[in-house]
Amino acid sequence: MNPIRVLLADDHTVMRGGLRLLIERQPGMQVVAEAEDGRQAVELAESQKPDVVVMDIAMPTLNGIEATRQITARTPSTRVVILSMHSDESYVMRALKSGARAYLLKDSAEADLIRAIRSVSEGKSFFSPAISRILLDDYVQQLKRKGLEDSYELLTTREREVLQLLAEGKTNKEVSALLNLSLHTVETHRTHILQKLNLHSIPELILYAVRKGIIR
Repeated sequence: MNPIRVLLADDHTVMRGGLRLLIERQPGMQVVAEAEDGRQAVELAESQKPDVVVMDIAMPTLNGIEATRQITARTPSTRVVILSMHSDESYVMRALKSGARAYLLKDSAEADLIRAIRSVSEGKSFFSPAISRILLDDYVQQLKRKGLEDSYELLTTREREVLQLLAEGKTNKEVSALLNLSLHTVETHRTHILQKLNLHSIPELILYAVRKGIIR
């Protein structure tokens, strides 16, 4: 089995060194390159085509959010794990919109980074437990303010299946194959899910799935 090839992107040499040691102690993982700014991260992602990029947000010359957007556009097979000090929802949403599949807080990197890398390499999403709790608390408060019951109950069994697969990063075509449905049917389910939950994009759907504990 081929190792998971990882690119580290962080402007702090000591941080990169610690992450490299953590990753390379794991069987089946290999750090193939290191970048000290966002532009270098984009260039190395194009030339090395790693399976996973571990990306800091606060990067010189090109911030981690924009670097992630460029990497996921140019090398779609590469998954990005965002590593950040920021825990508020606006950063998480921006990271997801840029194409990131995981969001970790730096103080939980030692505990969560390896699981995050494995998860995104398998096409799943991953969030630090603290991020999941923040999103859940915010979501519950929104429901209370609006006087709403659990919107998840509005979905059919099939729509719940489709929701989870889409939130895990599967394409409509992949969902179609997994559930033995036509592509048109999957697209219809996706439209109904977004309408019922009052969501407007896949990043919003992913955040919803995290809040509900459907994905981690």
